[in-house]
Amino acid sequence: MKKKTSIGSWLLGLVVVLVVAVLALYLNHKVRQRGATAVPSSAVVQPPTATPPPQHPITQAAVPATASTAALPPLGGSDEDVVAALLALAGNGQARDLLMSNQVVARIVATIDALPRRALGTLMLPAHPPKGSFATAEANGQLTMAAENSERYAPYIEVMKSVDPAALVAWYAHAYPLFQQAYQELGYPHGYFNDRLIEVIDNLLAAPELAQPALLQRVKSHYAFADPSLESLSAGQKLLLRTGPANEALIKAKLRAIRAALVGTHLPATGRSAP
Repeated sequence: MKKKTSIGSWLLGLVVVLVVAVLALYLNHKVRQRGATAVPSSAVVQPPTATPPPQHPITQAAVPATASTAALPPLGGSDEDVVAALLALAGNGQARDLLMSNQVVARIVATIDALPRRALGTLMLPAHPPKGSFATAEANGQLTMAAENSERYAPYIEVMKSVDPAALVAWYAHAYPLFQQAYQELGYPHGYFNDRLIEVIDNLLAAPELAQPALLQRVKSHYAFADPSLESLSAGQKLLLRTGPANEALIKAKLRAIRAALVGTHLPATGRSAP
């Protein structure tokens, strides 16, 4: 017997991975505001702590000499340019129907930043949700994810397949000041978005690859993994598992290629030039 239900809005965070292969997204998310603490007049003023250098400077990314050097728009007026660039990178007509068109860079930053946590929280996410409902299968009193559930992600997977990692990283490196500004405005004035991106990719790549469908259990209005070790995974890792083994493998392969280009370990000889 099969049963269907919505798995909740947090599932939409996976769209970040699928539409722009994890690089690829403002968020009406609770922006963490770090207010300054008043210092008593009698207190000794400490010198400011030096900002540590980035672990993964964007300058190490493998970027071809032909990459764009055009001036960037301000973050608040970047949506049109960013959407056009992402659609060109995807090279797939479906991407326009999937991708949100406002506050795009900040949506990317906020959702990517949330993926390694246990829960994504309340976000305005970067793309429209998959159609249909999360499907489960029941046999001998045990509940698992139905095999056909992975079909819901087919449009996103097709977009992901068409993205060339070298071109994507070249565009991202050029547009990086926009991502860095959005990351600082999110609540990390001394952080580096590229460091967080590498951390998120590594977290996703560490997601387990299951030989058998995981058992599920109903928890209030949604399903959870019955195995505590799976349910304790990060939100991003659990999202990968819910896409199904074949989709997870495809996503991880794309992430590995993107990570390699981000840290400058290779520059493919062929590939589309960046928009």
